[in-house]
Amino acid sequence: MLRRRHGMWSPWYEVGRMQSDMNRLFSDADTGWRGAPAFPAMNIWTSKDGAVLTAELPGVKPEDIDISVVGDTLTLSGERPAEELEEGTSYHRRERRFGKFSRSFQLPFHVNSGKVEASFENGVLDISLPYAEEDKPKKIAVKSA
Repeated sequence: MLRRRHGMWSPWYEVGRMQSDMNRLFSDADTGWRGAPAFPAMNIWTSKDGAVLTAELPGVKPEDIDISVVGDTLTLSGERPAEELEEGTSYHRRERRFGKFSRSFQLPFHVNSGKVEASFENGVLDISLPYAEEDKPKKIAVKSA
């Protein structure tokens, strides 16, 4: 529908309206075509011993978390249940995700899967991922003649 300004149709008014509509469409980073951030949020860093992964998992029970390591790939999966609302109540805003989740990462080395350790405290999962023996740095002795 074309709008009139001061009784006359204005193409500049229509361009301005379309620009406003597009700005409104792309201004909300948490919804729409951009999607929501990945869950769970994770940090991974490496050290001389291997890698450490931390993941924020509020509302998830330790028994609902699955960790698997195959070669250089770590997969973290699990489920966070939906909050139960009392009868007669409804959400005003709902941003926290629930349901099943799964994230996989390829690490820059093979992991000694027999020595992986995980701990869970205050909603934060810590996973220690030691180097596999064949990927550990080796010191090479230099011989002199």
